[in-house]
Parts: sequence; structure tokens; C-alpha cells
Amino acid sequence: MRQFERRQRLLERIHSQGRQSVDHLAGVFGVSVQTLRGDIRHLAEKGLVLRRHGEVLPFPDQENIGYDQRQIVNVAGKRQIAARAASLVQNHQALFLGTGTTVEQLADALSDKQGLHIMTNNLHALIKLCQLKCELVVAGGRVRRRDQDVIGGDAWRFFQRYRADIGIVSVGGMDSHGQLYDYNDDEVMAREALLAHAGYRVLVLDKTKFDLPLRCAAGQLGDYDAVVTDVPLPDKLRSPLAAQGVRFLA
Repeated sequence: MRQFERRQRLLERIHSQGRQSVDHLAGVFGVSVQTLRGDIRHLAEKGLVLRRHGEVLPFPDQENIGYDQRQIVNVAGKRQIAARAASLVQNHQALFLGTGTTVEQLADALSDKQGLHIMTNNLHALIKLCQLKCELVVAGGRVRRRDQDVIGGDAWRFFQRYRADIGIVSVGGMDSHGQLYDYNDDEVMAREALLAHAGYRVLVLDKTKFDLPLRCAAGQLGDYDAVVTDVPLPDKLRSPLAAQGVRFLA
């Protein structure tokens, strides 16, 4: 395994499974403790993980890690999700896209769609969408530089002005009971407005968000018409909601 690939998988493991010892991780990846410490030092210097007394752990969840950092976490899983979510989009539909790296991946997956009218507050996705033959409308207002998006009241007013056939969003985390969470109220506010004006609501959620309760409640799985993941959700979550008509794609 190449160094870059090992470090990417190491980062994904830490963020999905939490605190782990350096010795254990060295065994998992089949390298020396010294090599593994070098990997962890590299990730820590980039602000991706925390080192503490022979252990490594993800950053506390009061604030999400930076956008550039999130882009390298579970890339393959996010691309799978994007492809599945794109299959729900039909030609000539009006589409809301929310914020986040998984939604950004969806911009690439929509390349074969025709006549879309897309409205978004996700500036990363916007850059990619400019390469497509579609009509684009972007939220205006104060830009959150760290994530390059528009949230809060500006995004709320933007989505209040339109109606879309389908809205696709992500969240910061989900607990074992299917309660959804995010890092701050501004993100929740923007998403609520988007969902209120979308005819069909789709949640995209990769495995690193599982069992991750955060500070701000952001609804339930049952608020969505479809939930798209890279690995299947536990049956205790899927079965009751599937009986109510929620569609699960994994």
C-alpha cells in the first residue's frame, strides 16, 4: 500500500471508529510503529487528527474539520453515494443541492442529465456544475470562507424564493436511533428551508457520519423520501421507515 493511500485509509478509520492506539493501528496497517507515528504526525500537522499519549483520535465534534480535509475522507464511498443519488434525478427537473463534500461529488455524477435547473448554496459544487449544460442559480450573501458556502439567513431566504422537484442534502451526523445532527444552527436553518420547498427529499450520508451525535438536532431519517448511503444502515433503522415508504439505496 502506498503512503498516500495508507494515510487516507488511516484518516478514514480514525474518523469512523474514533480513538485508537498507535500500536493497534500499526498492526492493522502492517507497518512499524515508527512508520505509523510518522503518518499520524503528518495528519496532525495538517489539523486532521489529534495525538494524545500513544493514541490518535478525531477532533472534537463541536466544529467540523475543514472542507479540504473532509474531501479526502471516504472519497470512494461518497462517489458511490453520488452515483446512486444521481439515479433519482430525471432530465429537466428543478433541483436543490445543499452543502457538503458528498453533495459536491453529486455535481460530477449529474453530467449525463439534460435540461436541469439547479439551485444551490454550495460554491464547491457550483464550480463543477458550471461545466454542465444546465441552468444555475446560486445563493447570494455572506460566504463562509472555511467551507465556501452560504448558510444561515441568506440561504434561508434564497431557498424560500424557489420550489424544486427534488432536494438533495447531507448532515453532520446521525445517532444510533436515526436522529440527525449538525454542527451549528445556521446549517440547520438553511437545510430546513431547502427541504420545505422540495417536492422529493433525499438525504446522502456516508458511513463516517454514523453514530455521530452532534450539538444541533437536524431532524430524523423519516423526514426524507430517500436515504442514500455507502453501506447499509442497521435493519432496526431501515425496516420501520421502509414500511412507511422511505426508500433506502446502499
